[in-house]
Amino acid sequence: MDPISKDDAKSMRGYMESKENRIKRMKMRAMRRGIKEMDIVMARYADDHLDTMSDAELDGFDALLHENDQDLLTWVTGQVAAPDQHAALIARIAAHAEASARG
Repeated sequence: MDPISKDDAKSMRGYMESKENRIKRMKMRAMRRGIKEMDIVMARYADDHLDTMSDAELDGFDALLHENDQDLLTWVTGQVAAPDQHAALIARIAAHAEASARG
């Protein structure tokens, strides 16, 4: 029997993982990023939005969680334009962070 590659294992996770468990996993990853600022921004967004996101939107957020924190920070702060595949989600996260900061 051939071993399962990491990519195959990632794609299989969606079939084996309930939506509830997937959201719990992503919330945990969102709040344990590495850069404290990104912990706060990503965790607040996850807490406020993941429960109502579609499977496709969750896929996008999950993909974003695999990105480097330094890149995420520059994208969210607008220092560097986010890649096309993440641009819309980054814009929503940045707007959410700005609104949260205002109170």
